[in-house]
Amino acid sequence: MTAPAPAIELVGISKAFGPVQANKDISIRVMPGTIHGIIGENGAGKSTLMSILYGFYKADAGEVFINGQKTEIPDSQAAIAAGIGMVFQHFKLVENFTVLENVILGVEDGFLLRPSLTKARKELKQLSEEYELHVDPDAVIEEIGVGMQQRVEILKALYRQADILILDEPTGVLTPAEADQLFRILGRLREEGKTIILITHKLREIMEITDTVSVMRRGEMTATVKTAETDPAQLAELMVGRKVLLQVDKVPAKPGDVILDVQNLNVTDAQGVHRVKNVSFNIRAGEILGIAGVAGNGQSELLEVLGGYEKGTGTIIVNGQPIDLTGKYSDGQSRRKRGIAHVPEDRQREGLVMNFSAWENTAFGYHSDPRYQKNALFMDHAAIKADTAEKMKRFDVRPPNPLLAAKNFSGGNQQKIVVAREIERNPDVLLIGQPTRGVDIGAIEFIHKQIVALRDQGKAILLVSVELDEIMSLSDRIAVMFDGRIMGERLPQDTNVQELGLLMAGVQGDAA
Repeated sequence: MTAPAPAIELVGISKAFGPVQANKDISIRVMPGTIHGIIGENGAGKSTLMSILYGFYKADAGEVFINGQKTEIPDSQAAIAAGIGMVFQHFKLVENFTVLENVILGVEDGFLLRPSLTKARKELKQLSEEYELHVDPDAVIEEIGVGMQQRVEILKALYRQADILILDEPTGVLTPAEADQLFRILGRLREEGKTIILITHKLREIMEITDTVSVMRRGEMTATVKTAETDPAQLAELMVGRKVLLQVDKVPAKPGDVILDVQNLNVTDAQGVHRVKNVSFNIRAGEILGIAGVAGNGQSELLEVLGGYEKGTGTIIVNGQPIDLTGKYSDGQSRRKRGIAHVPEDRQREGLVMNFSAWENTAFGYHSDPRYQKNALFMDHAAIKADTAEKMKRFDVRPPNPLLAAKNFSGGNQQKIVVAREIERNPDVLLIGQPTRGVDIGAIEFIHKQIVALRDQGKAILLVSVELDEIMSLSDRIAVMFDGRIMGERLPQDTNVQELGLLMAGVQGDAA
C-alpha cells in the first residue's frame, strides 16, 4: 500500500528581511490527519515560515507542496483556495461585528448580504455541532471572551473549507480551562481528518496534544521527532541550544517591612460594573504576591488602579505614604515617582506604541530622566539609543536594534523591551501582569530570573498571571480572585492546582 503524500511539504524555504535571515533553507513534512507542533524561541522564524505558507510573505527561495502537488501561494486567497486556514496569535476580527458577520467577511456570495448570512448561519450551526465549537452567531465580538473569539477564528477557517489549520500560539491569551477545551476541539478536528500545525513555546502543550514536533532555532530547522519519543528537557535544549532550567530557582523569601498596603479597594468601570470589591492585602519587601484567577475577575482592574490607569476608592499606601485615588493626582507618572513600576498585561495595547522604535518605547514614562535630557527643551536621543542598546544586550532582545519599530519584533522580544524598561528602573514595587504571555521557554527562564532577582534585592512584587504553574513556582504567597473579591490566600507549599482551581471558580475559600 502506497504511503499517503504529506499534507504539507516545504522544501528549501529561505526568507530574509534586509540583513536578518528569518528562514534558512528549511524543509519540513507534515502528514495528513496529524497535529504537528513547531517550537522555537521567539525570533526563531516559526511565524515567518507559517506566514509564507499562508501567503502573507513570499519566500526568497524554496517550494511548497500541498497533498503532493507543487503549489504557488502568492497571497492568502491562494492559501485559502488550497485548503489552508490560519488562526493568528492576535485575532483578525472586527470587534463591533457579530460572529456571523466576521465569519462571512471576505467570502460573501454577492452584493446582497441576507442570502450570505442565511447560508452562513446554517453552516455555522452544523460546524459548531460537528466540532463542538459552540458559539452564538449573533454575539458581538467585543462582548465575548478571548476563548470564544478563538473559536470564531477556527470557525472562519472551517467555513472556508480548510483541511489544514495553522494555529499560532493559540493558548497565549487563554485560561488553563479554555486551553483544555481548545485541545479537545483540536483532537476532534484530527479525528475528522484535519491536519493541524501548532506553533507554541509551551512544552506541556506539545507533549499533550501533538503527534510530531519540529524544532527551530535562529531561522533553521534543527530537529523533527515523534512526540512520544522525546521529553520536555530534550526539546528545551534543542530550542535554546543549551540545557534550560524548567523550574524557577529561588531561595526562600526573607520578607521585610510592608511596602505596599491595600485596604478596602473598590473599582467601578465606565459602565458602572463593580469590578474590584473590598480587596485588601499587603506585600512586604523581598516578597512576591501572586494573584491567581480566571481572566475577567478583577485582576486587570486591580493592576490598572494600582498603576494609575483607573480611579478607585479605598486606601493604597506605599512606603507608609497614601496614594491619591481620585484621579486629581493619580496617573502613571505619579506612580513612577512613588517607586511603582508597571509591566501591563497587554504589551501591544498598553506597554508599547507599536509604530514607534524600540528606543522611543524604552523612554516612555521615563522621558524626564535627567540622563535623557540634553537641556531644558530637548531630549538627548543619542543617550536614549545608547541606553536602549545596553538594555537590549542585557535582556537578549533580538534583533538588538534600537531603531527597529516595536511591531517588527516578535511577541517575546516585545515583552523583553517592556520588562527591561520597568525592571531596570529599580522600583520599590513592581506590578507585573502576564509576564510570560506568548514568550518562549528561554525568555521565560530569563524573565523569571529577573523577577526573582528583584525580589531578592528587597522589592515588593505583585504578580498577576493566568498560568497556574507560573503562580505556583514564582509566588511566596498566593491570593485567588473571583468576581472581584479575594477568595482566599495560600502558601504555595500548602496548596495545589486543584485547590486553587476551586477557589478560582468561587467554590470555596476563606475570605482574606
